Amino acid sequence: MSVSRRHLLAGAGALGAGITFTGALDQLFVGHAAAAEVGGHSGYGPLVPDPAGLLDLPRGFSYQVLSREGEPLLSGEGPVPSNHDGMAAFLGRAGHTYLVRNHENRPRSRVRVPAIEGLTYDPAAEGGCTVLELDHTGRPVDERVGIAGTGVNCSGGPTPWNTWLTCEETEDKAGVNGYTKDHGFIFEVDPRDPHRSGAHPLTAMGRFQHEAVAVDPTTGVVYETEDAFAKPFGLYYRFLPNKPRGGPGSLRAGGELQAMRVPGVPDLSVVQEAGTSFDDVEWVPVPDPLAAQTPIRLQDFGPGGITHAQKLEGAYWGNGRSYFVSSFARTKDGSRATHFGQVWSYNPRSNRLTLEVVFGPDTDTQMPGESPDNIALSPNGGLMVCEDGGGDQYVYGVSRTGMVYPMARGRQNLGTPESPDYGEFAGVAFSPDGRTMYVNCYTPGTTFAVTGPWRG
Repeated sequence: MSVSRRHLLAGAGALGAGITFTGALDQLFVGHAAAAEVGGHSGYGPLVPDPAGLLDLPRGFSYQVLSREGEPLLSGEGPVPSNHDGMAAFLGRAGHTYLVRNHENRPRSRVRVPAIEGLTYDPAAEGGCTVLELDHTGRPVDERVGIAGTGVNCSGGPTPWNTWLTCEETEDKAGVNGYTKDHGFIFEVDPRDPHRSGAHPLTAMGRFQHEAVAVDPTTGVVYETEDAFAKPFGLYYRFLPNKPRGGPGSLRAGGELQAMRVPGVPDLSVVQEAGTSFDDVEWVPVPDPLAAQTPIRLQDFGPGGITHAQKLEGAYWGNGRSYFVSSFARTKDGSRATHFGQVWSYNPRSNRLTLEVVFGPDTDTQMPGESPDNIALSPNGGLMVCEDGGGDQYVYGVSRTGMVYPMARGRQNLGTPESPDYGEFAGVAFSPDGRTMYVNCYTPGTTFAVTGPWRG
C-alpha cells in the first residue's frame, strides 16, 4: 500500500473543492492517441444544437438513428423494447457489425422484450437483449431478440471469444413481482446466433444485483461489479472458470466465485487520493454464490469481513488491468465517505488495486464531471463516459491531461419546456474499426451511431 491506512482513514471525506478530474490518466490511455487541444480546451469544440431535437454534437459530426423503442423489429418478432442500456459492438462477416443491446425492463415496462421460443428464460420477465446487424455502410439489415425472459438487464461486458455477457440487476426470487424463476444472474448471448447460446443462467457466477463485467483475455477470469441499492453496498468479485481457455458456452462449466477484501478498508469510499494503491488484496471464496437464504454481500466472510463500495457500475479490461467505476458515494446513504465518482484498476499480475481517477464536485453546471456510469475506451484517443446525473444528459470525453469535454447532449425532452427532463445515456461503445461511436438514450429508447472527424 503506497499510502498508510492511518493517513488514508484520517483524510476520509476530504475532497478538494473545484477539482474536476484528477488521477493517473496515462494508465487509462496506454496504447491510445491523446485528443488534441481545440481553442485551449480538449475535445472537438462546442456542441451544435440539433434542429431535429434529438442529439447535439460538435461541428463536423453527425448521427444516424439506428433503432427506437416501439418501432417494429426488422425480424418481425415484435416491437423494439424500451429502456436501452448496456451495449457492445462485434465484428461480423463481410464487414458487418453486430450490436448487442440490453433492455433494463422491470415488471410492467413500457415495451417488453418479446418472448421467443428457445431464447426465453422466464416468460414472466420482460427484460433481455436485442441484436442489431449493420452492413458495411452502417445500415441496419437485421434486428432480432438475443435473449428474453430476464429481468433488469443493466450492463454486462464482451468476452474475448466475441459473445456478450448480460447482467441482471435484481435479486428477485420466483414468486416476487410475478417471476416464475429466480433472478440475479449473468447470461451469455452469441450475437451471430442467439439460439446457439440459448437462455441459460450462469449460476456459478453468483446471484446478486449484477452491473458489469470485464474478462481477462489471458486467464479467462471474469471480474464483476455489484450495484446494490442499499447498505451494505455491493462487492467487487472475480470468477475463476473451470475452463479458463474460454469459448462460447465455456462459462457454463462452472468455477469459483470470490469477493475482494482490502485489509483494513471496509468501504472503498474512504480512499480519496488518486494514486493510492494496495498490494495486499485478498480474494475470499463466496460462501453461497446462489444466495439461497442470504444476499452475498450480507454473508459471513470470516475475520476481517469484506470490502464494500456504493454504486459500482461500469467495467472494462485494458492495459493488463480490470477497471471499474464507482459512480458516487454518499454518507447520507450509508457510505463511510462521500465522493463524486472514482475509476479503480486491479492488476492481477501484481495483485495491486489502485484508485486511478477521482471525479470532482459540481463546480461547472455545463461540465460537472460527476457520477460516471457506463465507460469505454475510444480507439481514437480518449475515454468516453456516460454521465448519470441530473439536468442535461451528456456523453463526456476525457483527454489524457484530464480535461473533460462534451461529446454529445441529449435533446429528447421528457418533461415540459418550463421543466425539461432528459433520458440518460448508456451503452457507449465503438465499432471494431473505431470510426463510429454507438450510444443509447435510455428513455425514450434510442440507439445512435455517431460519425465524424475522430482523431488518431
